[in-house]
Amino acid sequence: MLPRWLALLTLAFTLTALGGGLAQDKKDEKKVEKKEEKKLPVPAIAPTAANVSYGPDPRNVMDFWQAKSDKPTPLVLCIHGGGWNAGDKSGYYGRVKTFLDSGISVATINYRLMAQANAQKVTPPVKAPLEDAARALQFVRSKAADWNIDKKRIGATGGSAGGCSSLWLAFHEDMADPKSDDPVRRESTRLYCAAVDGAQVSLDPRVTREWLPNYTYGAHAFGLKSLDEVETQREKIAEWIKEYSPITHVSKDDPPIGLYYGGEKGAKVGESRPDPTHSPILGVKLAEKLKETGVPVEFHSNTEPNAKLPNATAFLIEFLKK
Repeated sequence: MLPRWLALLTLAFTLTALGGGLAQDKKDEKKVEKKEEKKLPVPAIAPTAANVSYGPDPRNVMDFWQAKSDKPTPLVLCIHGGGWNAGDKSGYYGRVKTFLDSGISVATINYRLMAQANAQKVTPPVKAPLEDAARALQFVRSKAADWNIDKKRIGATGGSAGGCSSLWLAFHEDMADPKSDDPVRRESTRLYCAAVDGAQVSLDPRVTREWLPNYTYGAHAFGLKSLDEVETQREKIAEWIKEYSPITHVSKDDPPIGLYYGGEKGAKVGESRPDPTHSPILGVKLAEKLKETGVPVEFHSNTEPNAKLPNATAFLIEFLKK
């Protein structure tokens, strides 16, 4: 048995250590809180409505800015990029003022990422972000009267995976369900126009690898690890590949499209290029398909600059204000 004085001394040291540990925990918590605060950008212009829920998932939220007008205004639906793995609606805060100054309202959305899709066992996982984008578009239309929105003149924009989502909406047949008990689902998912930056246009590795032999993007959309695995299971997932590849839905009734790409000059079909995931070759091939089908398209890359409409914002303002 320990002497009384030693037992008391031991207890004192223990309490001091615990106190120090608790104090450190509180300091660490404050550091985390500060880091989290820094990760939440604040828009330069306060939204008319912030973090509005458009669906059942916590990620189903949007910010909305209403342009000043006596008449219903056009609207741009902004879908952030990040490979469907990361990103948030703040990615488009910097473009809000330009649209508002042109009399165009804006909505920027969050949507379920691959992490949420996989946790919820959504099959295939890409169904979550794409159907969330469709739901967000329907929700905006359902708020047309309250938000002074022209239901017909709604355009979409996005970069990379957000661009892929925008193109999927632009080309897909209307997903409205007129008989639904949910008034939001009764709204149309068709767009007036779309303009995208560095967008993927197909999730079919046979197509993308023919264009760009070193292409590697997209297997995660189907819950797989590589495009080789996609090819191995091709027969099993053929309907998924078709359903979630924007280019497979192109038809003559599709809206005007703006395709904007960076990358190095001189890119050619069939060559391995740096950053194949956002290569202008993707835009070149989609533009060919659109022109063949009779869909109005504007294309821009470092090889083929578009002087009239040099960026997606200019394209959207031009077409939404017509």
